[in-house]
Amino acid sequence: MKKIFIYSAVLLSLIASLSSCKKTIDKNYNNPELSTKPIISGFFTAMLNSDRVRPAYWNLRTFFFPQISVYAQTTTFDNVSTAYKHRDDYIGQYWSDFYYPSGNGSGPMAVYRAMQASYAALSKSDQADQLVYMEAAKIVLAERAAKMIDIWGDIPFTQAGSLETTSNIKNPVFDDSKTLYNSLISDLNEAATYFGGVKLAGNVQSAFNKADILNSGSVLKWQTYANSARLRLLMRISNVDEATAKAAVTTMLSNPTAYPLVDGANNGSYSPLSSDILLQPLTTTTNSTLSSALVEIDSYWAPDYKLNKVMLPSNDPRIRVMFDKYGQTVSGKFVPNKTYRAMPISYGSGQQDTAFFKYSIVDSATFINNIKMPGIVITASEVNFLKAEAYERWGLGDASAAYNTALKQSITFYYYLNSIGQGTEAAPTTTEIDAFLANSNINYTLAADQTHKLALIYTQKWLHFGFLQSDEAWAEYRRTKYPALTFPVETATDYQNPPTRLLYPTVETGYNTNYNTVKAKDTRTTKIFWDVN
Repeated sequence: MKKIFIYSAVLLSLIASLSSCKKTIDKNYNNPELSTKPIISGFFTAMLNSDRVRPAYWNLRTFFFPQISVYAQTTTFDNVSTAYKHRDDYIGQYWSDFYYPSGNGSGPMAVYRAMQASYAALSKSDQADQLVYMEAAKIVLAERAAKMIDIWGDIPFTQAGSLETTSNIKNPVFDDSKTLYNSLISDLNEAATYFGGVKLAGNVQSAFNKADILNSGSVLKWQTYANSARLRLLMRISNVDEATAKAAVTTMLSNPTAYPLVDGANNGSYSPLSSDILLQPLTTTTNSTLSSALVEIDSYWAPDYKLNKVMLPSNDPRIRVMFDKYGQTVSGKFVPNKTYRAMPISYGSGQQDTAFFKYSIVDSATFINNIKMPGIVITASEVNFLKAEAYERWGLGDASAAYNTALKQSITFYYYLNSIGQGTEAAPTTTEIDAFLANSNINYTLAADQTHKLALIYTQKWLHFGFLQSDEAWAEYRRTKYPALTFPVETATDYQNPPTRLLYPTVETGYNTNYNTVKAKDTRTTKIFWDVN
């Protein structure tokens, strides 16, 4: 892929950049008179249409699987000396895809700045009609900017995109990560408040329905998305600023009517399609992007800790839709392995290459060949795990009930993915699920103390994220230090262990003179501000 050397003050021409969007986007991007002048609803649709959110080949193959997923141990990896060394070009492409609408991302920062400029030029009455797009875009930008902070720490934000908003080009400063995180939390609260009270006119609602490829114009889903993303960020800062997090979370969880969440109505047998925030594929294809991404760098083997240490001991009903026993061909006949088991993470690269067929791989229907796999933004299971943590730490509710609901919803979610991938696995019975919840390895009420109860919550949330949400899994692993993963110590100089953050890519450091203000912190061992355990 062609490397584009740019710095984050300069925005590419949006009309030219967005011309590569799919025809579905093109129809929404220009106004009904087929003018070439972009409209805010079109910018909004383009902002949502991101292959950094969907499980697209390039994002998984170049960013998640060789780096983020390795550090979170959500996939397997070749156990070679450079296993923990990142690729600057791949990192730079992910970074650029946040700031610019080209390549594989939708450039949410650039698009949002263009929306701001277009919105400011409207009349007051037109602004009232277009405000719904600005508030929804604010949620998307906040959620994705938080991911950037979780990966790098300080990032250019408040001054990024100056060309669009001020007609001046300047090197943007790196915003302090903690201050910016708190600002994003505030933005999410403002947007949730807006969606909690807005009543859209018929013509505005109709246009919003068409432009909104994420939530189909549902005002309620945008409110739950904002509240749930805010809950995620509040819990992430809860170890470094517990007072702020506790106060805000207490307010939210004590009034579910005013603060609805993506929680599936706390029903274990919920509908992921109607409740979760999922970015569906826009086009029909016969080829799975997951297949090549998983297989090309041996990311399809079952992870050791996940299967051997967590799922098998508890007889987890998700095993049969997450993994395949695999096997080998003997005398022209495929002979499956007798049991599920993962290859030990201690195996070196040579041993991996000769023994992998003896061990399980990820399921083909659920993952490898699933052409309908959506991009996962936030799910009910994650939200209930967040609630369980808050209930346990601060005595706000029934932590055991929230934990069990989250587990049931995770089961429902993965069987849903299997079903849309044309899988034929029958859903587990109530008896099987009850036996799973009663298993001593995951039973909440049998946990010895609060430390062990929180460990159950953190580990099961990490398991639920899996490789499709490796960024969230890595962030939560660094925050909580669970699960208790072990990593092989590699031999490459300066890369013996996984990092605690990514280094800034040269597409930014080579052009933004303000990099000098953060250069001292730009190390693999610098911790993100919320990483204090």
